[in-house]
Amino acid sequence: MAKEFGRSARVSSEMQKELSFILQRIVKDSRLGFVTINEVDLTKDLAVAKIYFTVLNADTVGKRNHVKWLNQLAPVIRHELAKRMRLRHISELRFLYDDSFDTGMRVAELLSDIDKTGQDADQE
Repeated sequence: MAKEFGRSARVSSEMQKELSFILQRIVKDSRLGFVTINEVDLTKDLAVAKIYFTVLNADTVGKRNHVKWLNQLAPVIRHELAKRMRLRHISELRFLYDDSFDTGMRVAELLSDIDKTGQDADQE
């Protein structure tokens, strides 16, 4: 029987907390905006970590730039992460933009438009 909350899940949860702290307090890069770590997805052997993040008030070009900048800073962030976590090997970090929030906002906007259209039709 598999564990409900295995090692991979525990490590990814702790990694998410530490990455958030590192990006807020330790990494001093003026190019980076307000970055939020949404999810850390680890492989079974903990070799690779896909880090999904969002950025506050960024356009499409800004989002692409943040992906590029964070992936350039990945070795520095990984080194700091190694200091803060007690693991024999630290995963390779791959930063990916999480567009689920943008998709959700777009769906909410479309539903709001449908609702307004329906109210206008009811008033006539």
